[in-house]
Amino acid sequence: MAYERGVDIADLHSHDVHGHSHAPGFFVRWFCSTNHKDIGTLYLLFAIIGGVIGGAFSVIVRAQLMYPGNHLIEDHQFYNVLVTAHGLIMVFFVIMPAMIGGFGNWMVPLMIGSPDMAFPRMNNISFWLLVPSFALLVGSTMVGQGAGVGWTVYPPLSGPVGHPGPAVDMVIFSLHLAGASSIMGAINFITTILNMRAPGMTMHKMPLFVWAILVTAFLLLLSLPVLAGAITMLLTDRNFGTTFFDPAGGGDPLLFLNLFWFFGHPEVYILILPGFGMISQVVSTFSKKPVFGYLGMAYAMIAIGVIGFVVWAHHMFTTGISVDARAYFTAATMVIAVPTGVKIFSWIATMWGGSIEFKTPMLWAIGFIFLFTVGGVTGVVLANAGVDFALHNTYYVIAHFHYVLSLGAVFSIFAGFYYWIGKMSGRTYNETWGKIHFWTTFIGVNMTFFPMHFLGLAGMPRRIADYPDAFAVWNMVASIGAYISYASTLFFVFIVLHTLFAGRRVGANYWGDGATTLEWKLSSPPPFHSYEELPVIA
Repeated sequence: MAYERGVDIADLHSHDVHGHSHAPGFFVRWFCSTNHKDIGTLYLLFAIIGGVIGGAFSVIVRAQLMYPGNHLIEDHQFYNVLVTAHGLIMVFFVIMPAMIGGFGNWMVPLMIGSPDMAFPRMNNISFWLLVPSFALLVGSTMVGQGAGVGWTVYPPLSGPVGHPGPAVDMVIFSLHLAGASSIMGAINFITTILNMRAPGMTMHKMPLFVWAILVTAFLLLLSLPVLAGAITMLLTDRNFGTTFFDPAGGGDPLLFLNLFWFFGHPEVYILILPGFGMISQVVSTFSKKPVFGYLGMAYAMIAIGVIGFVVWAHHMFTTGISVDARAYFTAATMVIAVPTGVKIFSWIATMWGGSIEFKTPMLWAIGFIFLFTVGGVTGVVLANAGVDFALHNTYYVIAHFHYVLSLGAVFSIFAGFYYWIGKMSGRTYNETWGKIHFWTTFIGVNMTFFPMHFLGLAGMPRRIADYPDAFAVWNMVASIGAYISYASTLFFVFIVLHTLFAGRRVGANYWGDGATTLEWKLSSPPPFHSYEELPVIA
């Protein structure tokens, strides 16, 4: 029974009076787990597998775009199927499982001094729902014509006429399962953080990563049911003769866009907020000082969460919304740059005058700050409705959101991995290899996505498998960058395996003089209140 209540697995390796071990077997430990650390590990492994598959899809896409008139993918529907699967996999099966499920599950209970998550069994099912969800999504690419609808699944292209056959229905069911998984995870995190903090661990003393997960969980809880409603309406339009999105029956395709982006815009903050939290921890540790403006950082994340819900129609400037709506959504979108800027400046202020150590996690954190800032600046450009008319659905948009996601979220995941792998596995990575991984990825992703700004400004449309000769040079550069990035990712998989099976064992305080517990020590009760033993800084 102890194991079912979510007691730490270390407690179970004792023996009873007859000498029988209570350690759970392989199946029970990994398939029936109620332990937050084991479930976090499962999420991280799942995210790595998803990343290898989703990344492979994008490499095939870039291979097709390497030359104008390329015949690698003859069937342009299949090209769009790959683009769709790539987008959905990276959002729902790589970034969210790694950040929220992986690092969130692993670190939140430890950081707040809780013995486990509030609902350990729900934690288990919220992970295992992702496996059939992922299978449905990957399977949809092999059924009929596939789902070549883009990750946004807009009707009428995703409707019964645009995409007959079961592929889009499989995608809809996949999203339903992933959404149910995320909603359960969100409920679990909110309950845990609000009710299970150690004595003395007030809200204003929680590490910023915990704040980030809390805000993210509220965003998930409020936005995902809207997506569920939209795709359920789409499902009935496709299969049961309703006309929610069909003008012939009194429906409106723009209703889908409003519902989708009311989820979709908070979703992009769901993807980046846990990264903000991780970057705060890493920058603080390797600058050897507490985060500058802790309260401002926490409330900036809350502000981002709130404003993120009222800017959704900036994805719809070209759909014929009124000029007043365009003016409001332009202004609101620019306002959201303010709390984001507060965070950027606080990280820089934390490093300012600090004793900076350029270890691998810090390199990823600094890379994140630079690249996320570039993505934020292009976001302000696209926030202007007038400019967006020219740039909408061009590669400029692709460049913008990959700078904040592919280069923002993913860089923070790598920072978190290198930062916490010693804590999670008891072993540490090879520092030189970690730095090689950083530099190859940094060069690769910039080669891939920076030229897309030029392609977009020149008018190259997205989601089309061919292009005129005028765009050939930058596409060649971008494709070479994609190959470098993917090779670097495979190298990362090698680093993970090497660390787990042959990594050097870590000491009690492997980032140096109390660095790992700096934030806890400066702002929290003494460690004996916590269920984790934390070293005390002299």
